Amino acid sequence: MRRYVSGLGQASATSAEDLPDGLFLVRIERVQYRWQAQKPYYTVLFTVLEPKPLSGTRLNGRLYCTRKALWKLNWFLRDFGYDTELLGRDEIDERKLVGLCGVIQITHTVVNGTSLLNLDAFAPAGGWEELAGTASDQISASKAVS
Repeated sequence: MRRYVSGLGQASATSAEDLPDGLFLVRIERVQYRWQAQKPYYTVLFTVLEPKPLSGTRLNGRLYCTRKALWKLNWFLRDFGYDTELLGRDEIDERKLVGLCGVIQITHTVVNGTSLLNLDAFAPAGGWEELAGTASDQISASKAVS
């Protein structure tokens, strides 16, 4: 049996792939621990709050929990305003992460034909205005060069 599905042919890219590399003010929607023998990690679903044209776009990122990557997880938790008491006890409560806001810097990488989203840097949500001005200046400069 054949079925006609309107728009199927144009629905190839996900919204996260449409996001350009750069800085975004985001809110955490969901956090889930994933266990792998070599590289356990948290998968985090973000919703973009700023810049306004991309508001509402969702993206998934990974934060690894290996010994080598704990510094990055700690940086993320501190900048997003995670409970310092729980952090001091080395505890992560996934429910307390939902709703926290902060700034992330993302880049896209292609490895073996798979597009990966990298979480490169973090900052507290309160620094968005200053960072957004810097980011828009860089975007304007790169468009002028192109």
